[in-house]
Amino acid sequence: MKQFFLVLTFFFVFASAQAQPGVGSKAPEISLPDAKGEIIKLSSLKGKVVLLDFWASWCAPCRQSNRRMVPLYKQYSGKGLEVYAVSIDANKSAWERAVQQDKMNWLQVIDLKAERGNELTQTWNLQYIPSTFLIDKEGKIVAVAPEKDELENWLKRLL
Repeated sequence: MKQFFLVLTFFFVFASAQAQPGVGSKAPEISLPDAKGEIIKLSSLKGKVVLLDFWASWCAPCRQSNRRMVPLYKQYSGKGLEVYAVSIDANKSAWERAVQQDKMNWLQVIDLKAERGNELTQTWNLQYIPSTFLIDKEGKIVAVAPEKDELENWLKRLL
């Protein structure tokens, strides 16, 4: 019985160490280059409501999500919403083409090494894409993977 509790304790400690940053926690820092090579930090957006979006050009659900986000971004960007889109593409050209094709006029950064897993994917425990996190003006996560209606409700409250 003692071994069972030891194994169970290990499981919960390991699982919590591997969990995504959750609602109420401070968003871990991200510092990545944009298309011009300029490093943009997630923390530089403090004071704005941020939708953090992990995606890739080869991901069909991501591309659909991007297209659905265009009108929402137009509606709320002037009120304080920013999107910080993190591509995990290994191919910079494919990423740049997708940004153009999907008409994404928000912040775009890329981690060319994330596709195979790295510190970024471990910190955020990315199991799938698209993965989104809504971050309030103070830098705390208020929603994980919000659907369109939930996202709009949050935006109306936070902006």
